[in-house]
Amino acid sequence: MWKDLLPPLIASAYHILQNFCSRQDTIFCGVFDGHGPYGHMVAKRVRDSLPLKLNVHWEQSASGEEVLKEISVNTAGSMNSEEAAFASADDESRVSVDAEETEKHPEIFQTLKDSFLKAFKVMDRELKTHQSIDCFCSGTTAVTLVKQGHDLIIGNVGDSRAVLGTREKDNSLVAIQLTVDLKPNLPAEEERIRKCKGRVFALQDEPEVARVWLPNNDSPGLAMARAFGDFCLKDFGLISVPEVSYRRLTEKDEFVVLATDGIWDVLSNKEVVDIVAAAPRRASAARALVESAVRSWRYKYPTSKVDDCAVVCLFLDSDSHKVCSASNVIKSKEQPSSGIQVHNGDNGDVPAPTGLARSGTCRENNEDNNNNHNHNHKEEEIDTDAEIEWSALEGVSRVNTLLNLPRFEPDNKDKGMRKHK
Repeated sequence: MWKDLLPPLIASAYHILQNFCSRQDTIFCGVFDGHGPYGHMVAKRVRDSLPLKLNVHWEQSASGEEVLKEISVNTAGSMNSEEAAFASADDESRVSVDAEETEKHPEIFQTLKDSFLKAFKVMDRELKTHQSIDCFCSGTTAVTLVKQGHDLIIGNVGDSRAVLGTREKDNSLVAIQLTVDLKPNLPAEEERIRKCKGRVFALQDEPEVARVWLPNNDSPGLAMARAFGDFCLKDFGLISVPEVSYRRLTEKDEFVVLATDGIWDVLSNKEVVDIVAAAPRRASAARALVESAVRSWRYKYPTSKVDDCAVVCLFLDSDSHKVCSASNVIKSKEQPSSGIQVHNGDNGDVPAPTGLARSGTCRENNEDNNNNHNHNHKEEEIDTDAEIEWSALEGVSRVNTLLNLPRFEPDNKDKGMRKHK
């Protein structure tokens, strides 16, 4: 059966929006890591749609309770695991407004938490009914943040990660992980999946990677407990409910790194913040991090294909929101590219509110290629020998979202018909 595993299609995307929600001091950043045969399409769709939905529901939430009505509509009657999880998150959100919680977290956190819950729910529902994207066994992670002044709110689904680089009293640089990798072997995640009749176990040849399986079929083997899409598992414990967290930023906090698991699989949190801090220019920090991760992949796993690496670095020590981003790019017929794609999002580079950075691994139309020809020409100096490896879709891979699709098993009647043909 395992020789029938589909080769993973590498697909990640990132999105940066200055002046988010028409607020001059507010920025949205997100990284999305697709998996499965149509993961590149799912990641692209979520990248393009989720910020708009969050924008709309933030505005609605600021004006009243209407924003969460739809979440609690189905609290009575039968619900699948995801609907129950959203209802529980809604109840938790409403209960956590006591005096102590209000003092600990400002009003913007409660408002944006409600908005994140609503936007993620609507986004996943839209994917389920999408006419041209098959999300049955394909999906994406999402690690997103909204920064307004000194308030940082993060919404996370899947195993992409956010890490803060900050200074201690002795001025040493330390890494603080802001999100939890929502893997199936986390006790609360595994309990929910098992209660919904899903199964969690690791394969013998990769005992460190817990995966989610259907009750009576050894598929799809998804290596995360929460994701957009992947509707074959949504009745069996997989959910798209985000973990929403808050941090009050201080003058000691220097930058936030959002990245896919291709970075964290080969680099520690401390290594990541050291690489970003050591970059000669902020505009090159994300690119330096991707290059370091690619080198680590080749050194640690020389027989494996390099996993998808997408990075957004948000620098915090100014009001102008210095941002840079990069990813390793899959070369394809639909999207010719040069290996690493870089975007620098200084205040003047990203128009508001529609400025975004597109990863070439999310197959785009060629309409932007001419505009970026000169920029891409410079980037072709990077490790051109690696282009063949990065464009390959076959071979061994350590991608944590390797998928085995459910297969149609013919019954005796079907087998008999085949013999007579």
